[in-house]
Amino acid sequence: MADFRIFTDSSCDLPQSVAEALSLTVLPLTFHYEDKQYYNYLDWREIDVHDFFNILRQGGVVKTSAANTEAFISAMEPVLAAGEDILYIGFSSALSGTYNAGAAAAAELSEKYPDRKVYAVDSLSASLGQGLLLHHVVAEKRKGKSIDEVRDFAERTKLHLCHWFTVDDLMFLKRGGRVSATTALVGTMLGIKPVMHMDNNGRLINVDKARGRKASIKALVAKMGKLGTDLANQTVFICHGDCQSEAEFTAEMIRAQYGVKDIMIHPVGPVIGSHSGPGTLAIFFLGSER
Repeated sequence: MADFRIFTDSSCDLPQSVAEALSLTVLPLTFHYEDKQYYNYLDWREIDVHDFFNILRQGGVVKTSAANTEAFISAMEPVLAAGEDILYIGFSSALSGTYNAGAAAAAELSEKYPDRKVYAVDSLSASLGQGLLLHHVVAEKRKGKSIDEVRDFAERTKLHLCHWFTVDDLMFLKRGGRVSATTALVGTMLGIKPVMHMDNNGRLINVDKARGRKASIKALVAKMGKLGTDLANQTVFICHGDCQSEAEFTAEMIRAQYGVKDIMIHPVGPVIGSHSGPGTLAIFFLGSER
């Protein structure tokens, strides 16, 4: 049985050290600010994530780009040529063209290397939701499962990967077309914070609203209690848009209410953060449904 490599893209927002520990191959996505292109590496080597969020706070406009098929082929082909198979798990196709580029590369390379397996899985996830799926997928691989078994596990598990989040500034979601201009303006004036999640099609859906920041955080934690399965024994990820103290407050609530012991907190990277803005706060866990 051939060994296989797990590929992903930097939308997963994992810490570089974790991606290395999981033996992931990560293609960086790109973003543009003031006519300069930056690569969204997981170690933020081209721009520190805190500096990035300060640019957004000061009104800087950032545009993001999906990875292209050629970039995937360049990264994948040497692995196949060396005799390994590839399982690519990518950023939700409902939010970016990155997965489609990776899937197109997989299809092209499957024809060129008919003895190799090259699979693509649309995670229908983003940020540390994608990262948490990868965490569980690698655990399956390390149990000695085949590439087909691990791919099937990813497909079964992804619709149980819950993404619940809120943002501090609705104007960033407005720019991305996630909420209307009227909703953003009225919500900002009244201090309304959205409670959102990622649906089964990998799209961001506004589910509820809360008056004030603490109420929105409590709403996220309540959703976790309603949907989570065996929470005390889960690994939970929390990501944030440069609001570490609020992420830690959320983690404390989760520990106190549900007995969760294993929680990882990490900032949102520039590609995701440019659309959600400073003050984004999200929790990711396995549940009975999304």
